[in-house]
Amino acid sequence: MFTLLIVVIAIALLFDLVNGFHDAANSIATVVSTGVLKPRHAVAMAAFFNFIAILVFQLKVAATVGKGTIDPSIVDHYVIFGALVGAIAWNIITWWGGIPSSSSHALIGGLVGAALAKSGPTALITAGVLKTVAFILVSPLMGFILGSLLMLLFSWLCFRMSPAHVDRWFRRLQLVSASMYSLGHGGNDAQKTIGIIWLLLLTGGYMSTTDSSPPTWVIVSCYVAIGLGTMSGGWKIIKTMGTKITKVTPLEGVCAETSGALTLFMTEQMGIPVSTTHTITGSIIGVGATRRLSAVRWGVTIQLLWAWVLTIPISALLAGLVLLLVRALG
Repeated sequence: MFTLLIVVIAIALLFDLVNGFHDAANSIATVVSTGVLKPRHAVAMAAFFNFIAILVFQLKVAATVGKGTIDPSIVDHYVIFGALVGAIAWNIITWWGGIPSSSSHALIGGLVGAALAKSGPTALITAGVLKTVAFILVSPLMGFILGSLLMLLFSWLCFRMSPAHVDRWFRRLQLVSASMYSLGHGGNDAQKTIGIIWLLLLTGGYMSTTDSSPPTWVIVSCYVAIGLGTMSGGWKIIKTMGTKITKVTPLEGVCAETSGALTLFMTEQMGIPVSTTHTITGSIIGVGATRRLSAVRWGVTIQLLWAWVLTIPISALLAGLVLLLVRALG
């Protein structure tokens, strides 16, 4: 049983690695597409701020994932295994297609699908699942609104400046905004894997339910894994995020990244596991729409929306099938 625990924890860290790889675009797409940083420098910066988020955020998101989505009493190694494999499979499929889908919702979908396959609808904590589903719309809407408002504010402040002067200043500021977003990305997404391993240790009897936080080695290993994944970069998705939705200038990049970071900081404080992908996409669309609606490539945007809608049900289906197959073979 202990060997199985080690295997499942290794798969959880693999998911964290794939998460960083898949979501690297969230942090660096705009800073690369504007030419402010070369790709290898951008991913190194993003990975660094992914990791130091360990010093900034409390484990509220981890607690929601670990205890607020499915009934802990039905969880075993097979449920976690099915959830992780389903989520990883969907991440790889969407990465291959260059689609910036949500690793967070893939994981939630995996948990839901595995829990349903084992124990039916009673295994779900409805309030937690509905809150996560609601933020499929709420987080990109928050990013859209904040991005639009920041763009209008900075455009007004810079109205009398020359374009070259504005570009020079915002190229520098984009390093700050991209770092902020990477910090929020690390704080949000690493905690989801922390929550999974925490749940696994609790249900396996390796931790007491009275413990207020997981072991330090779990926290550190998850932040290291997401940082290493980010350094690997998912270049197909970076292209989609940085150029296919709308063309982005340094000024627009600062507005998009800052609005996305603020959204993540707020939701992390509330302990809500939102999609960093949805958040930055909404921010980029909001920034582009302030120029004119036609500046946003709505055909690409609609394709992304379909991916968002399908992420939870497909990852749930994959996780459920994996769980049934493993139990049949076992």
